[in-house]
This record gives sequence, structure tokens and C-alpha cells, in this order.
Amino acid sequence: MRAHLGDQLVIESQKTGATRRDGEIVGLHHEDGTPPYDVRWSDTEEVTLVFPGPDAHIRHVEHGQPGTTRGSSQPDRGEAEAVSAVAPSAGTPNPGDIGRRVAVERRRHGLSREETARRARISPDYLAYLEEHPADPTVATLLSLAAALGTTAAALRGAGVDLPPGQGHALLHPQLRDLSPEECRRLLSTHGVGRIAVSTPDGRPAVVPVNYEVVDDVIVFRTAPDSVPAAAVGTEVAFEIDHVDEAMSQGWSVLVVGPANVVTEPDAVRGLAQRAHTEPWAGGAREMWVSIRPTRLTGRRIAPADQ
Repeated sequence: MRAHLGDQLVIESQKTGATRRDGEIVGLHHEDGTPPYDVRWSDTEEVTLVFPGPDAHIRHVEHGQPGTTRGSSQPDRGEAEAVSAVAPSAGTPNPGDIGRRVAVERRRHGLSREETARRARISPDYLAYLEEHPADPTVATLLSLAAALGTTAAALRGAGVDLPPGQGHALLHPQLRDLSPEECRRLLSTHGVGRIAVSTPDGRPAVVPVNYEVVDDVIVFRTAPDSVPAAAVGTEVAFEIDHVDEAMSQGWSVLVVGPANVVTEPDAVRGLAQRAHTEPWAGGAREMWVSIRPTRLTGRRIAPADQ
């Protein structure tokens, strides 16, 4: 068995083949990649020294496929390189995407480039280059950045972008608590992507994502008159935002309930267009502004019990 930094160690049931535990290899003790390994387990985020048994195999980061062997039957380095050269992964990330994900995570945590570089033990100049230009950082650099930003190397590579969030393991001792209105307003922040729940003209319920802004505690978004979100006008609607921290198996959600109305006053429309942080991601002509004035604001957070 041979592994590289960033590979995944998977422990399966020998009877059913179901995954019992998995984690990211964050430390090697031999240059040839043979055991033991330091593994950060996905269910606890704890790092332990592991001597893999016959129920373990390696899932390699480089080509995204499970290790083809278990125990001592791992193919040698030459075979692995030949397979990689013939059949590269279709999911290989655009190097520029890695830098953008690093920048987003850094800003989400309120960290400067200098502080992030210090935590990751890399040069601030290299971090600036990584965020602003296409680059292909080493696995070791990705692991250091992931640790500094509280995420995983796989997440920075864009693994799972076509999968719904929340497929990780639940926390061992989760705590579900209600958020105060002040916390909800802070999480709503100034703008982002949320989901609006409406009843369409044919009487069917629908939930669709929209790019939203918050102006004077009122939620506003742009849409087209004949779109599904436009069905919100003149009714009481639900609007929801959330965030799932896949690496830490925790997250939060905020729910707003209130009446939706069209913004018609020309100066108000002009002001909203000027203050908008982004164009609607869906594109097209979307010049109809809809406002939701909250009458009920609630939220919940899942976190470790000791937080």
C-alpha cells in the first residue's frame, strides 16, 4: 500500500463493502508512501496515527479513483503513472479555480493574505499569485492552506461541485440551537444567493434560487415578470439562506417570512441597481425588483456540542 499527501484512507466492512470510516492522509512517515499514516478522520476531524489493516484501501487524489488494491497488492509507481498518463481524470480542476476558492474561503473567515500565509507557512507573495493567476499548487501547499482555512484540500480542488452539500458524516455530538434575530440579520449580511418558496399560478409549490441584496433590513432581488420568482408578488412568501461547512459537518440556516411586493418608485429602482453587488447569475433581462419585508425571522445552527 502506497499513498501521497491528500489521498483518502477508506475503511470498509469486509462483509458488506460499505464504508465504515474515511479520512484524509495529512502526514507520511516514509518517503515511499508506505504505512503508517497520519489521518484526519472526516467524522471527528481528529488526526491519528494509522496502520491500515486488510479492510483499508487508498483513494488517490490524483486520478479520483479508489486504490485498485488492498493490503500489499498496491501497483508499483510505474504502473500508477502509466494509468494516470493514459486516463487522466475528467474532473481535473482549472488551476485558476483553486485560487478563487482559496480567496473566497479566506474572505469568509475575515483573514488577510498575510495572516493566511502565516498560518499556512507559505509566502504572502505566492498566496497573492495563487489567488490572482492560474496556478497548480502542490498537494502539500493545498493541505497547508486547507488547514489554515478550516476546509479540505479536496474542497479547494472543487471536489463535489456537482453534488448536493451535506454528504459528509454527522458530528459525533452535534448541538442544534436556535439563532437570535440579531444573529440571523448578521448572517443575511448584505447579499448572496438564497431560495424563495412560492406558489405558482397553476397552484404548485416551487423553490428557486435568486441573487439577493439586503437594504435597510428588507430583502430585494431582481427577476423577470414572467418568471417563477415573480409569482411571489402580492403574497406572503418564505425566503431561506444557509451555509454548510462540509469539512466540519456543521452549518446554519436562516428563514425569513413576509409579504413580497414590486418596487415601482423610479428613484428606488435606480438606487437598487446602483447598489447591487452582482448581476443575476441566471442572466437575461431581469429588471423587475421584488422586495420582501420580514415579519418573522428565525434560524438554526448545527455545531459541536462543546461550542
